[in-house]
Amino acid sequence: MSKKKALGRGLSALLSDNEAVEEKLEVDIPVQVAPQPSVATGAIAEIPVEEIEVNPFQPRTHFDQDALLELAESIKVHGIIQPITVRRLTANQYQLISGERRFQASKLADLKTIPAYIRSADDQQMLEMALIENIQRENLNAIEIALSYQRLISECNLKQDELGERVGKNRATVTNYLRLLKLPPDIQIAVRDNRLSMGHARAIINVENPDQQLYIFKKTLNEDLSVRKVEELVREFSNKKTEESTSSPAPAASASKEISQLQSRLSSHFGTRVVVKSDGKKGDIKIPFLSVEDLNRILDILKV
Repeated sequence: MSKKKALGRGLSALLSDNEAVEEKLEVDIPVQVAPQPSVATGAIAEIPVEEIEVNPFQPRTHFDQDALLELAESIKVHGIIQPITVRRLTANQYQLISGERRFQASKLADLKTIPAYIRSADDQQMLEMALIENIQRENLNAIEIALSYQRLISECNLKQDELGERVGKNRATVTNYLRLLKLPPDIQIAVRDNRLSMGHARAIINVENPDQQLYIFKKTLNEDLSVRKVEELVREFSNKKTEESTSSPAPAASASKEISQLQSRLSSHFGTRVVVKSDGKKGDIKIPFLSVEDLNRILDILKV
């Protein structure tokens, strides 16, 4: 019986100590804690905020200031719930791997130290971890995800299967995102700005002709078409035989930089691929249209 009582007293003391530690952590997290430069890699330690530098490979450059201030206020009350991750550069210098929002908000909250998980990583691993953490954000648009996937493939030498394993997606999903980067810039910008959904963009990309892609894109925005309507349009274009290769003469071997830039500006303005030809003195501008409706749209732009 005496052993049981001793055991009971031990558990009671242990629980009491834990409560005291938790209470102290809840109150004292915002104040300075003595640095622990001798903490081994793989451990969690309180690190002085001034000893941490930002991640140069961080793909995210914009942080909502209001959201940061809200997080800072929460940190003042509750402290840091999830430690950031850093790598050690020297005995008293660290570099952020993940947790940029928590780090920035902690500085706004005037924290002197911040709990951090210390790990080792080379530059490529740093880039990979920063990109993957960025992808896992909930508010990323499809183009931001696609660009991060592309960077992981090109800069971290990952294959699509390996990338899928890293981000928890199958190869088909990764491929669908990467295909968005083949769309004309105007369409990519619309997806980035949430004016066009990924579903619409995935339907449009099944049309190979950029002129037709831009036409469907403009029509989708102007008429607020559903994804199903866009898919029907895509099927219509896919069933038509393109006559561009037989009816249009081959372009000049090389166009001047000025002409190429003019063609790009006009194509973007009219939502169709405009062809400009010039011999240096005279020339012509060709604005193709895909239907009577498309012609009227172009005439409206020309105010004719």
